Amino acid sequence: MPQISRDDIKKKGVKRFFHSIKYSIEGLFYAYRYEQSLWLHGLATIFSIGLGVIFRIKLSEWAIVFIALGAILGMELINSAIEATVDLVTLDYHPLAKIAKDCGSAASFIMTLVAFVICLFVFGPYFMDIFVR
Repeated sequence: MPQISRDDIKKKGVKRFFHSIKYSIEGLFYAYRYEQSLWLHGLATIFSIGLGVIFRIKLSEWAIVFIALGAILGMELINSAIEATVDLVTLDYHPLAKIAKDCGSAASFIMTLVAFVICLFVFGPYFMDIFVR
């Protein structure tokens, strides 16, 4: 059987580019519709943006907050993809399936902790100004 490279079957061009954006948006809608953890992180993102507006944080602080929040939302999407892929392969209990799902979940958990600490560093001084006067 002749071997076909991925480049030969991968479509390119402007039409494909807009389709890829459409598929990405569909993935976001799916994840927000069915993944509870993405909802929670979405609410935390809205809350953090609200705090940034209220405290009028600096541009550099906005950048740090958006990187942290984007990283956790992206990690949650990757975790959802891992879980869906494992479920596609088997719905039966399998130790390797458990490891894949648990490690994906652990990656999301670690990134959540990192994002939380980053937000503490950014917003902590603003709260200190309010409560420690």
